[in-house]
Amino acid sequence: MKIDHPFPPLYSGHSRVLILGSFPSVKSREQLFFYGHPQNRFWGVIAAIFGEQKPQSIDEKKALILDHDLALWDSIASCEISGSSDSSIRNAKPNDLSIILENSQVDRIYCNGRKSHELYRKYIEPITGIEAVCLPSTSPANAQFTMDKLINAWAVIRE
Repeated sequence: MKIDHPFPPLYSGHSRVLILGSFPSVKSREQLFFYGHPQNRFWGVIAAIFGEQKPQSIDEKKALILDHDLALWDSIASCEISGSSDSSIRNAKPNDLSIILENSQVDRIYCNGRKSHELYRKYIEPITGIEAVCLPSTSPANAQFTMDKLINAWAVIRE
């Protein structure tokens, strides 16, 4: 079954760094916001990098991203997916990043995990001309990366 991305990107005119996931998980689709699964380590990683408390509410999460000139979006606009599994993604249609790139100061793009990076490189990079850096996935499925390893790898977004 084809699913369309159910919520908009998060960015401001001050955003300088864009973080792209692949496609929202079941929990994120229910909450209509990024990284909604409680086991996903994204919010803990971002908070640690910037020396902040881990945000709890969606408003706190939005503030954490926007206060640090970040932007969030996903590589995929629509796809067929089983549950939340990136490996099950089929018939992916890429997101159009022009709305963010034309209305922000984004000059660096990071992908949260291999699937996002693979799809970005295949469908979006030829349009944007901006090379994206692949960071290790914050998903709980990426068990080989401890929280400390994730924080160290993701610290590049601060630079």
